Amino acid sequence: MSREHDLAHTALRAARSGSGLPLDVVDPRDWVALDHGVREHLMWEELPTAWLHAGEPAPNDAAFAIALCHPSGHVRETALRHPGAAALLPLVVLRCADWAGPVREQARKVLDEALPTASPETVALGTAVALRAAGRRHGGHARALLAETVRDPALIDALLASPDRGARRFGHRAAIEQDHLSPTRLARIAATDRDAVVQDLCADAALARVQDAGILRPLLDSRSPRVRAAGVTALKRTGDTDEAARFLADRSGLVRACARWALRQHGIDPLPLHRAACTAPVVLPGAPAGLGESGTRADAALLWPLLDHPRAAVRARTVAALRTLGTGKQERLVPLLDDPSASVVREATSALEPVAVRLLPEEWLYERLADDRPRHVRVSAFRLLVAHRPEARLRCLRRLVDDPDPKLRVRALTALAAHGPLPEAAPENTPEAARAEPVALPEQAVEPPVAPRTTLLRRLFGTSR
Repeated sequence: MSREHDLAHTALRAARSGSGLPLDVVDPRDWVALDHGVREHLMWEELPTAWLHAGEPAPNDAAFAIALCHPSGHVRETALRHPGAAALLPLVVLRCADWAGPVREQARKVLDEALPTASPETVALGTAVALRAAGRRHGGHARALLAETVRDPALIDALLASPDRGARRFGHRAAIEQDHLSPTRLARIAATDRDAVVQDLCADAALARVQDAGILRPLLDSRSPRVRAAGVTALKRTGDTDEAARFLADRSGLVRACARWALRQHGIDPLPLHRAACTAPVVLPGAPAGLGESGTRADAALLWPLLDHPRAAVRARTVAALRTLGTGKQERLVPLLDDPSASVVREATSALEPVAVRLLPEEWLYERLADDRPRHVRVSAFRLLVAHRPEARLRCLRRLVDDPDPKLRVRALTALAAHGPLPEAAPENTPEAARAEPVALPEQAVEPPVAPRTTLLRRLFGTSR
């Protein structure tokens, strides 16, 4: 059953038994689910609303909540007029977007009267619910009203501490508009928050108010590449070129690009610094990557020695840089296909795929496709055989149809199903007619174990391959 169904029926049992609301009252999703569930799944139930029509107090919160979510607009409006409706503020917020005009008007009146005396935590919860209802046809009113209300520092702090992601973003926007957070705190939030939207909001606000490089330190030390890039970009204003040069070997390409831009704004050519980073006593993985991004083919001479670096990340980035520079001499990358690091083998495979036919004998690749080889070596051999001559590709795919590795097996079966039968290579003394005869695919290669969507559509509509 759905969450809405479960909440609605549990609330109905609670209303009849006199127990409390059966939901997480601080989770806006539960309030929205309850509202939808009561109207969707309790339409034909006998709901406990006799107390409402008699003008009596609500027997419990569950009964009041069901009345506020009742399928009948008359009941919802009557519940909103009942004293105590503001105690269930999240449902009042939802009624502000109700499809029935009288219900909307009464809910907005209740909300307007309740907000000045509501606790900061209640307002934060109401804001989270309003944000979830803002996409409805009449959902903008409650959001706009709460945006006007959230100006008090206590309300902003409650939103900043909210467990709801939307409410936290709303709170950070309000805090920035009201100048509630110092540049140092904004930079710290940008560097440590897990929400990328909050990171960007606070980083932009901190940079707009930056006065000295000290404020940038949390940004520059952040684990997020976007936040570090924002801090490095701001170094152009502070003029700290030494600090910007330090990020030329950053692990993120975005940060390296921002560092080059900041240096060029002060008339410094970053290319010599990239070259120096590749010949330093300690080479970081970002050093060869940076040289590959900004160097020339002549810089390959600085990169080739790094293929023997003891750190796998440096070797992998070096292969990628050589591939970017297009230096030729791909045969020097062939030994890396047996590297113990999967990332190095993956980069070497990508560089050698275009020249697999010329440099890599088919039998040599089949040796690396053996079952006793490391998995990353087998995957590399598979990729290179697929990039080989059509005959080698077909033999490889057919060989892997019964491979013990499930991922390789599915990839082979999928590839076979995609291109259908191909001519298999024949001996030189075979007659031309026989050589041209197509080879039938194995029975299990007609389609992979789980048929792709395209195969299913072809079956439904009777289209050919």
